[in-house]
Amino acid sequence: MKAVVIRNGADRQYVTVAELSKPQPIRPDDVLIRVLAVGLDGTDREIVQDRYGVLPKGSEQMIIGHELLGTVEQAGPESDLSPGELVTVLVRRPCGDATCTACRHGQQDYCQSGTYTERGIRGADGFLCEYVVERSRYVVPIPADSVSYGVLVEPQSIVEKVCSQIAIIQQRVRWEPKTALITGSGPLGVLTALTCRTMGLDTHVWSLSAKDSINARLIRRCGSFYHEAGTAVTGEADADADSDAGAAVQTDRPFASGLDEFAASRGIRPDMIWECSGHTPLAFESMKLLNPNGVLAILGVTSGSRRLDIPIDLLNQEMVLKNKCVIGSVNASRADFENGIRRLQEMERMFPGLLGELMTDRLTMEQVPGLDFSDVAVKAVVDLTGR
Repeated sequence: MKAVVIRNGADRQYVTVAELSKPQPIRPDDVLIRVLAVGLDGTDREIVQDRYGVLPKGSEQMIIGHELLGTVEQAGPESDLSPGELVTVLVRRPCGDATCTACRHGQQDYCQSGTYTERGIRGADGFLCEYVVERSRYVVPIPADSVSYGVLVEPQSIVEKVCSQIAIIQQRVRWEPKTALITGSGPLGVLTALTCRTMGLDTHVWSLSAKDSINARLIRRCGSFYHEAGTAVTGEADADADSDAGAAVQTDRPFASGLDEFAASRGIRPDMIWECSGHTPLAFESMKLLNPNGVLAILGVTSGSRRLDIPIDLLNQEMVLKNKCVIGSVNASRADFENGIRRLQEMERMFPGLLGELMTDRLTMEQVPGLDFSDVAVKAVVDLTGR
């Protein structure tokens, strides 16, 4: 079978299309999945363009890709699945550390030892290939009528994890959020805007993408307000983890991007802020914008060593005296995947066709090794159906 792999080279890793043996089910709960599509995100960009990949121990290569949509080709007798079912697969696998309480209880997205593996990212083969074998405990069924957008379940699960965390945290107070602010308008930014709109929130998106871009049009189509950040910043923007690009960094004043000035000029006082640009300074800049009891959610991680002068005492006062909370989300559980499926169905009912428009670039496997992610309009998906 064909697969996109990252390999160790003489000087550095490289990504290529390879011919590998088709995997075979062995255990009674194994499931053989025929891959229909695989979404690409900021982590894949780091792997493909920056040659970042943690290969399985003792191996010289790893299949990449972690956003899977497929159909069950063969189901083991103990899998509780049937051939023909539409499915996706969880990304993270538990560590083997007996002292890790989270992994022992099926909460590997909260792994305490840090020795987990992630398919297609860290220490385990991924899904950007024609066939995948997986144990049924990690396979999540998707309704057949969600096939056109089912590849978005994994990224949506990251958003849903935040929603579940917020629901738990905010039991501390009677909380009736009205306004959300999202930084970044990449795939996660758009999905977050859609999520906030399903909650009935006034939703503002602040991003470097032009006001006439596809990103901006998708944001406005779901009833959110789009604000172009480019006029509020100067200098070159850093590349981000999953979105357009974060705002430029200047260190001559505490809040350098203009986010605080923008929000103040528009009278925006958010109850929730979602940092989806992958530009770390925005997370710290945005803390003081929150209403009392508000939540700042940081989605994803980025590499690098960005520096920013910030008034740390002011931020400390904001969090302590006004009961503000900061949470992060980069991996999700089965429950989050299942909630993501339901949320995507709700989005499709409320905004028909918008999820399809979000997936702007359809690729073949052969196009992946040389892909320039800056050329992707919003979301790239590798289509293995041959259509």
